[in-house]
Amino acid sequence: MPEERFLTAQLHELLTYLGHLGVSTFLVLAQLGLLGNAMTSAIDTSYLADNVILFRYFETDGEVRQLISVVKKRSGHHERTLREFSIGAHGLEIGNPLSNFQGVLTGTPFRVELARE
Repeated sequence: MPEERFLTAQLHELLTYLGHLGVSTFLVLAQLGLLGNAMTSAIDTSYLADNVILFRYFETDGEVRQLISVVKKRSGHHERTLREFSIGAHGLEIGNPLSNFQGVLTGTPFRVELARE
């Protein structure tokens, strides 16, 4: 569609307008590909966001699990760890950092031995 190329400009204008009104806006962007490096989206709007929270699936021990991480925060410091999360009977539960894994964002992590002091 020809009008798709104007989408980011229109989103920028809308978000600026709403921001001046004091409105907090949450944009949810679905990405193609559940696991692996092939996560893509039809349009890159991440530069419009003040904060970007990543929700991602990964596989370990024969299970598909979910992780959460803050990948962008425009102002101030933010935690950069990857944490497993689950949604269950008690709501959203966020676990400890996945410090004993590498490759989690590829969808197929592997365990690493942590050096003991």
